[in-house]
Amino acid sequence: MWFADVALDIPTRALDGCFSYAVPPEVAASFGEDPDAVRSGLVGMTVLVPFSGRKAIGYILGASEEPPRGLDAGKLKMFEQVLAPSAFDEVSAGLIRWIKEGYASTLADAVHPFLAPGQSVRVRKNDQTGHWELVQHAAGPRDVRWAELAPDAADFVPRANASKQKGVLKALSEGPCRVAELEALLPGASSAIRTLASKGVVRIFQERELRELEETTLSSASAKRPEHLTEGQKKALSAIAAAQAKGAGDVVLIDGVTGSGKTEVYLEAIEKTLAEGHSAIVLVPEISLTAQTVGRFRSRFGDKVAVLHSRLSQGERYDQWDLARKGIAQVVVGARSALFAPVHDLGLLIIDEEHEASYKQDSAPRYHAREVAAELAKRRGAALVLGSATPSLESLWRCREGSFRGAQWTRVEMPERPGIAELPAVQIVDMASQFSHGNKSIFSEPLQEALDQVVEKKQKAVLLLNRRGFANFLMCRECGCVPECPHCATALTYHERTHSLMCHSCGRSWPIKAYPDPTTRCPNCGSRYLAQFGVGTQRVEDELRALLPDNVTVVRMDADTTKAKGAHEALLEEFDNAECAVLVGTQMIAKGLDFPEVTLAAVINADTTLKLPDFRAAERTYDLLEQVAGRAGRGEDPGKVIIQTYWATHPAIEAVRTHDKETFVECELEARSEAHYPPFSRLSNIVLWGKDARQVRELSIECAEAVRKKIGSRSGWEVLGPADCVKAKVEDRYRRHVLVKSPVEADAGRLLADAVASLRKPHGVSLAIDIDAYDLL
Repeated sequence: MWFADVALDIPTRALDGCFSYAVPPEVAASFGEDPDAVRSGLVGMTVLVPFSGRKAIGYILGASEEPPRGLDAGKLKMFEQVLAPSAFDEVSAGLIRWIKEGYASTLADAVHPFLAPGQSVRVRKNDQTGHWELVQHAAGPRDVRWAELAPDAADFVPRANASKQKGVLKALSEGPCRVAELEALLPGASSAIRTLASKGVVRIFQERELRELEETTLSSASAKRPEHLTEGQKKALSAIAAAQAKGAGDVVLIDGVTGSGKTEVYLEAIEKTLAEGHSAIVLVPEISLTAQTVGRFRSRFGDKVAVLHSRLSQGERYDQWDLARKGIAQVVVGARSALFAPVHDLGLLIIDEEHEASYKQDSAPRYHAREVAAELAKRRGAALVLGSATPSLESLWRCREGSFRGAQWTRVEMPERPGIAELPAVQIVDMASQFSHGNKSIFSEPLQEALDQVVEKKQKAVLLLNRRGFANFLMCRECGCVPECPHCATALTYHERTHSLMCHSCGRSWPIKAYPDPTTRCPNCGSRYLAQFGVGTQRVEDELRALLPDNVTVVRMDADTTKAKGAHEALLEEFDNAECAVLVGTQMIAKGLDFPEVTLAAVINADTTLKLPDFRAAERTYDLLEQVAGRAGRGEDPGKVIIQTYWATHPAIEAVRTHDKETFVECELEARSEAHYPPFSRLSNIVLWGKDARQVRELSIECAEAVRKKIGSRSGWEVLGPADCVKAKVEDRYRRHVLVKSPVEADAGRLLADAVASLRKPHGVSLAIDIDAYDLL
């Protein structure tokens, strides 16, 4: 008799662990008599179980022939039905428990990333069979009907007037054909095929068909093998090989300047990994980079590459996930969620642009991909490679320490670009000085001159402004009123193309003539003098079109222009195919893109991230500026970078100008150490929200008191707050938070989960624990 540990998919922290169920004998027998095969087949299954008088979905995290200790095996209930086959193995089941404990999530939330794409958590009863079934939302394998001639077809003679049957037989005489294609060629063929099949003349069968993914035409989406590797690339490959040989989850941080050839290191390391019979996972931070990265990897590894990201349809994601599960695809490339792909015999994990905040999940389970990848590498005996031109301070500090959580951390520097390419010269432009000399344009004189040179030489430029829309906000020139979203505590952004005000927190928008009344008057004093303040990407695009000749292509990439499926790739292809072009956009254009024709990179306003109320503001600004600077000068022509700012003396901006990363890092580490911020501590954020401001405030006070009581006299812990969030109201919900600093080695997830478990949450108030928090707004 087999027994299973089942995690129930019921959203409550009260059900904190697994429940024991007996396995129906016929289910266990279907995997044979080998105990390892049975255990492997059971773990990862989705099953229907009886629980507290109702049906519930559960996931098997463990299986054993021994009954649970302390329980009467004869009294255990059996699970009733298998709803979906195994989606993960025992190692992943252990990682699920680790995520649940480490990130204070429910067990069910920790399971969800490992399930097949499209698998729903709902069940319904099939009226015809009486069985409960999993609702798949159309995801799953797509079987296509085919037709072919049967052995008796040679002796069959259709009636003289059976023209459709004759047409079908003639078509199938050339070989098997899809029924849908026959129907398209010969309308009414389906009926003739059914008739012929009933007579044994034609055989109808189903065959799996993969949903085709669009191929990119980007010139940068190919990976030609270089004649020689740089010394930095050789050192990186040597370090990766040593980490793989050790098989202990060691980490290699590749600290390489932009354009230093980190991708070639990844490709060479994966090639060696595949040759040894292992698989690899590669994570990229932006969907906009996926097409370029996938193209490069497929140019080297062909159909062994699978793709996983959120812009694919559920069916496309399922097909790619299934290729990995079946071992057909040995390299999985994708965004954060690709980390959980069911690859066989994982040997190498790669996280490109590892400093990116997008690797932090902002919904349950709120994991950080870097931390989960490190734990996964340790459990699989694989190596983890982190790559960036601007590594996170956490990764740099761990490399200085030499080890972290039982794994060795090694930093390899790649300070040079291959061939004749050099790092571009950086010019800082003080916009206050420009304004005082009469230049009211959003483009400084140096930038205008540089754009003229780009047009003259028919080259390309990249312009960054990390704020979408036409103007940041409208303001009444008489009373100073700024129209705000009535549902959120944020100013509305003006979008000139749609002539509307949009909230970038909740996504609502209002036509300008309908907010707040049928006229365009100030909602406070009624004045008609509403002025546009600030600059967004939409306005930059309009100004560029007015400034540059008509033969220059201007492409805008931001959240507004990339909503549709395939929009990222289409816009990049438009930029790539143009003879002379300017790409303007938000931070999605600042990293990873490789266009040799780009000789100018510019930042319209470097201060947008610098003045955010976040201790990581300087680090994020430096990362963004250094990354966008790296888009220029990757080809034969030298590159130039222009950064416009009102804070030209800031250390982050000065470090970009001089390409002196170490000085900036030392300054930041010293400041973080004094304030006891990461990497010298762990920072957790407990966020509470609800429509009743009083209830949210009272619960936040109780929460802070509960955490302080739980911490007691523990050394190295500090509780800040409660206080209103910077975004104090979003979608009609008031938001407050409690920040908790803890020692690096502390089990913050378990302690905070225990602390909030004692709280009695009023109806309508929600609470979330974010361990290793990145978004503090």
